[in-house]
Amino acid sequence: MNQLDALKALTTVVADTGDFKQLGAYKPTDATTNPSLILKAVQQPDYAPLLKDAVARFRGKALDEVMDRLLVRFGCEILAIIPGRVSTEVDARLSFDTAATVARGERLIALYAAEGIAKERVLIKVASTWEGIQAAAELEKKGIRTNLTLLFSFCQAVACGAAKVQLISPFVGRIYDWYKKSAGSAWDEAASSGANDPGVRSVRQIYEYYKRFGIATEVMGASFRNTGQITALAGCDLLTISPDLLAKLAASEEPLTRALDAEAAGKLDLAPVQYDEAGFRYALNEDAMATEKLAEGIRAFAVDAVKLEKLMQAA
Repeated sequence: MNQLDALKALTTVVADTGDFKQLGAYKPTDATTNPSLILKAVQQPDYAPLLKDAVARFRGKALDEVMDRLLVRFGCEILAIIPGRVSTEVDARLSFDTAATVARGERLIALYAAEGIAKERVLIKVASTWEGIQAAAELEKKGIRTNLTLLFSFCQAVACGAAKVQLISPFVGRIYDWYKKSAGSAWDEAASSGANDPGVRSVRQIYEYYKRFGIATEVMGASFRNTGQITALAGCDLLTISPDLLAKLAASEEPLTRALDAEAAGKLDLAPVQYDEAGFRYALNEDAMATEKLAEGIRAFAVDAVKLEKLMQAA
């Protein structure tokens, strides 16, 4: 059995791509997208017609609506291939606006509904800012499921659990990147890999806390740099993996064993934690890595959203 098949026996495997033509080869359950992945896809000859079609059909509409319709078009194409859910992201420029995020999430679900897609098959992706988490709590109360992304810290995960969001996406690779860059020449790759990888350790802490206190929010490790980070999280609720790493897992016959265990986590001696807004903001501020990576991630997604808009205006 290859590692990908072994992983699927322990964890729900999710494809992290806008390139839906690759999905059939790996048979993931779910798929995730973001503005950067969609931007990358529409610049390929196979997908450029989707952008042209969306612009032609909705010319004259506000640019943000055309953008959402393009995202939904990709989501529908993905849902025709996979059995599970697709994650579609709210514009990162709304990351600090609770009301606007709620409105955009509702519109995305309405656009999917118009295409005959049940809301249970869609997760609205929202940045894990305080405002984003409050927006997700409102959306969840309306029966709209959410995926809280750009999550780098324990305090973000605790707040998401308290908001009863459907799923969180802690970013393993970007945490690893920060610590590696911060350490510079002192970085010891061997000592900081596998279970000792800082990104892996972050997800393990969150997973164990959720399972210990019966928090129903799903944990989906994301943003992987290598297969070692993935195999070190085997047993996590879900893992979203890029096509190139899915291919490497499928090509490997190395044994794979469960690394995260919900039953064992339920017996751990942990103290419950809760945050109000001031406590959350202070805890996030105290975590230099999370503060920097959250801000950087929002900026990068916003830049790619602008690039996508420019492509639409030129189409």
